[in-house]
Amino acid sequence: MSERKATVARNTNETQIEISVNLDGTGVASFETGVPFFDHMLDQVARHGMIDLDIKAKGDLHIDAHHTVEDIGITFGQAVDKALGDKSGIRRYGHAYVPLDEALSRVVIDFSGRPGLQYHVDYPRATIGEFDVDLFGEFFQGFVNHAKATVHIDNLRGSNAHHVAETIFKAFGRAIRMAAEADSRMQGILPSTKGSL
Repeated sequence: MSERKATVARNTNETQIEISVNLDGTGVASFETGVPFFDHMLDQVARHGMIDLDIKAKGDLHIDAHHTVEDIGITFGQAVDKALGDKSGIRRYGHAYVPLDEALSRVVIDFSGRPGLQYHVDYPRATIGEFDVDLFGEFFQGFVNHAKATVHIDNLRGSNAHHVAETIFKAFGRAIRMAAEADSRMQGILPSTKGSL
């Protein structure tokens, strides 16, 4: 399998974003988004997904973090899709359950070529520090639309909002890692009966 790296830039009137990914990395990450708690969550994706991830973002944070978080999801999805190439030889499907103290979440992903998000998370409170938890849904919607992936995210239990978020992002990273892994039995084979993903 060839090197699976990509760099994507997205520039709008609301945000300027550049993301570089290496799907076969070691979890090295660098973030300049201006949204500290979101950086902490993205670090979970990199570390647990073993994805090298560099994100530089400037957004209209004087309004709020909505456009920045959503557009990072869009750009990250584009970068992952580009890095996966034609998807031949990958597992395609990935899943993970991750606990953190009282919290437990499950993420299942299919690099199907069809965007779809099922997001079932009820946070115990509306903000974590100054971060609006509604924005996590916007991030994942942006990702699935542009990675062309089907993603199911379920928080199964949890009373601490920080723990809930962290279990979701750790599981998301691990699910990506599993789905993007090379499958030795699928070398050169596209994991689809349709012949395209």
